[in-house]
Amino acid sequence: MDTLDTVAETVLRRRYLQRDEDGEVVETPAELFGRVAETLAQVEARFGGDVDATERAFYEAMTALEFLPNSPTLMNAGTDLQQLAACFVLPIEDSLESIFTALEQTALVHQSGGGTGFSFSNLRPEGDVVMKTDGVASGPVSFMRIFDAATEQIKQGGRRRGANMGVLEASHPDVQSFVTAKAETDAFQNFNLSVATDAAFWAASDADEPYALVNPRTGEVVERIDPDALFDLIAEMAWETGDPGILFLDAINEDNPTPHLGRLEATNPCGEVPLLPYEACVLGSINLARHTDGDEIDWAKLRETVHLAVRFLDDAIEASTFPVPEIEATMARTRKIGLGVMGFHDLLIDLRVPYYSAEAVAVADEVMAFVHDESWAASRELAAERGPFPEWDDSTREEPMRNATTTTIAPTGTISLIAGCSASIEPIYNVAYTKHVVGGLEIVDDRFVDLAKERGFYSEDLVADLRDRTTIQDVEEIPDDVKPLFHTAHDVPAEGHLRIQAAFQEHVDNAVSKTVNLPRSASVEDVADVFRTARDLGVKGVTVFRSGARPEQVLGEDPLKEECVSECDYVATREE
Repeated sequence: MDTLDTVAETVLRRRYLQRDEDGEVVETPAELFGRVAETLAQVEARFGGDVDATERAFYEAMTALEFLPNSPTLMNAGTDLQQLAACFVLPIEDSLESIFTALEQTALVHQSGGGTGFSFSNLRPEGDVVMKTDGVASGPVSFMRIFDAATEQIKQGGRRRGANMGVLEASHPDVQSFVTAKAETDAFQNFNLSVATDAAFWAASDADEPYALVNPRTGEVVERIDPDALFDLIAEMAWETGDPGILFLDAINEDNPTPHLGRLEATNPCGEVPLLPYEACVLGSINLARHTDGDEIDWAKLRETVHLAVRFLDDAIEASTFPVPEIEATMARTRKIGLGVMGFHDLLIDLRVPYYSAEAVAVADEVMAFVHDESWAASRELAAERGPFPEWDDSTREEPMRNATTTTIAPTGTISLIAGCSASIEPIYNVAYTKHVVGGLEIVDDRFVDLAKERGFYSEDLVADLRDRTTIQDVEEIPDDVKPLFHTAHDVPAEGHLRIQAAFQEHVDNAVSKTVNLPRSASVEDVADVFRTARDLGVKGVTVFRSGARPEQVLGEDPLKEECVSECDYVATREE
């Protein structure tokens, strides 16, 4: 297998390699990849496939760091747990029975290594009548505290704490208390929060008209508010805490492949997979940095990897056991997978394209269109071999497909460390820095070192000077034509982040998890502009992280120990 760098080896040893009863590591990285490849390839026998050839192909793709699945697959494949999916959405209806059933199921999902999303929009608002007891309801936020406390106590698979996405529709009477839920320093550390907005909200805002808040129990309008005041509150809290983000429900449901099964109302913890109640999704990401030929993209190799990855993820559905029967039944009906990419900024550097440029947007558009089209082709081929997903007849898909969705852009915070590439579609954090979360390792970008040596401006003193800087743009020793290639997350303006996100979203079935980084000096209005621009560009959701906003949310003090289940560690990649 390809040589792993020190960071990758450390991450694997701390988080992924199997241990004995005494806690001693009893597995090498090669054996981990072999365990995963062997387990998933056994599925081929059910469909008359070549088990040995498939196992070799899976193993070679992972050991070459060309493709990696989500963390639960790496951790659990071939073990007694055997739960391989990362993303789940659970229903919460307006009854104590439903709420506490969801709480029990959440515990089971977290214990198995999954992350959960919920819409709390069906719950009656605080102060509403509870007829059975002649009491009053405590509202969605109070019940969220119960889920947050339960999550705190459950380490997923014995290795990490769970993570949740809490969603509330903008029309809910308790929306303001939801928006301000993280104002307290330690509140909801195991939740990401998103306000779900629809066309009615934005139309009211654009027309400067009142917006109706509706009691979900009765369907009656209980209040009319200024939508801009609510929007300003969302922007203010996002500026202060990083939450809430915003979901655009109309854009999400325009791409719902199975509208006959219901409306998409919630996502997984990081927002990249909108799911129906009891749906799950298995994720994987292609390392674009491993798909170049000189200074060009190797399209033939990329096509081969896409087709292999779709087969891998479909086999993972077959091989997985799910924590509750309802999830297993629903997963079998839609068979959603989420193939994405990582190493995008590394690819741009290899192509000599600045991240913040129109050319980078064009590369994003071209690459993801190719990945999407080939993933659909691969899913159609699997449908011919194995049959389409059972709900296909009533779906929006014109041709038989094995999977209701095939593409997603996940954050890849941890698997990109294993692959030794830049995270997801994000810009690099820095050229040289200290990686505290993996033992204080000193990290220097290999591509920068290689280019510096090639161009003759490399020196140890230069690297020392760059360490822990947030930008290289003001360093005189670095040639002006090199600096734009290494724009960091702090260099890229909000519009640059959003245009990259929108280019990928255009060719993604599910959604794109993307963090828009803003400097500490950014204003609340800057945050508001991000949300407005995101809406105008047609993305499905957006999160803003301002430098200096509260860093401990979801991830805890040690992001590798307590990260969000779906690699949603945007803080982890920016706090080193």
